[in-house]
Amino acid sequence: MTFRDLLPARTDFQYNFAFLDEGAKREVRRALLKAVAIPGHQVPFASPELPVARGWGTGGLQVTMSLVGPDDVLKIIDQGCDGSVNAVNLRKLLVATTGVRTTFDSREATLLQSRHRMPEIPMAEGQIAVLQVPLPEPLRLVEPSEVETRRMHAEGDYARMWVSLYEDVVQNGSVSISWGYPCRVNDSYIMSPSPLPRWDLHKLHNARQLTLLGAGREKRVYAVPPYTSVRPLEFEDLPFTVENFAGMSCARCGSTDTFLDEIYDETTGRSSRVCSDSGYCDLVREGATGARKALHG
Repeated sequence: MTFRDLLPARTDFQYNFAFLDEGAKREVRRALLKAVAIPGHQVPFASPELPVARGWGTGGLQVTMSLVGPDDVLKIIDQGCDGSVNAVNLRKLLVATTGVRTTFDSREATLLQSRHRMPEIPMAEGQIAVLQVPLPEPLRLVEPSEVETRRMHAEGDYARMWVSLYEDVVQNGSVSISWGYPCRVNDSYIMSPSPLPRWDLHKLHNARQLTLLGAGREKRVYAVPPYTSVRPLEFEDLPFTVENFAGMSCARCGSTDTFLDEIYDETTGRSSRVCSDSGYCDLVREGATGARKALHG
């Protein structure tokens, strides 16, 4: 069975291509153009209703629906996995309303929508990454007022963010933020890179792809254009570090240089590590030509 076999059998109704009406798509695209022109700046948009609960990817889904065309190749992942419930259902919705071709190989995708991960293989020029974002405002933890956070961004007043990071270091010995680590974009705005793990942040820095971030519930979009600086906040005497998987390897493909998830087997009572990026893991297991080489550029 292919995803095209999942197209609805009913013929007494029709959806517009990619579900959204053309006016809604234009509104999203206008906001995205402004977001690309001002990297890291949060741009408000209307965020129309979708047949998906808010908080489960409506922001990313609206961006994808506004950009996808008949000739695109689509890949959707959730936590790095192509087969999770969220990824499968969003993929089914887009295929049912567009009929576009889908893939599990990130190298083939022209449009990749993700929740909480970037693919292990670096993306190329011409590709677009769409990230789902639950909380787009990086200053929310230090300032509850929306008016005040907008002023802080406009003036570049990030003192309270630095104080918060310093207090974290004093209490825990290091910055304990494990996902959604605040980053400075284009040496200007501080942004939330969606709930990406630290491991993935270097994939945004001077990346070849266009990265678009959408928050449906918060009604905000922002962007990182290709070849734009994205640097995690760090102290001079306390460098930024990523997750450490030293001595671990994937139980499925044997990789030692990818982001690994811990899997618990209730039958044996043992835990093991597997690649978070299921598409890359499958390529290595199948002996796909160039998969390992592509990972290291």
